Amino acid sequence: MHTESVPLKYSDGTGIVIPAGPVNLVLVIAAHGMVGCGAFDIEALGKYRYPAARVRPTRGPLIESVADLLAAEVKDLNEASRSLGIRPGMSGKDALDLLSSE
Repeated sequence: MHTESVPLKYSDGTGIVIPAGPVNLVLVIAAHGMVGCGAFDIEALGKYRYPAARVRPTRGPLIESVADLLAAEVKDLNEASRSLGIRPGMSGKDALDLLSSE
């Protein structure tokens, strides 16, 4: 497992990369929610009113790193993240900036 600090608009997030066989599970946790690769169940997190979004890769076939996740495009989101202004099509970085507010 690898972790790294991710500078966001209002606060730093924590990027996490977990090797899982032939793929990596990648996510960034911000002050008010998270953005992750397609492996995360954002609807389950939404049941706890935890803002979460999933992204699709824009740099290649997979999200393999935190940098890939930041450049990726939001494809799915739960209601809690929608209420904070996250929308499909925005970048992972832009979504995380919204989740970083104080």
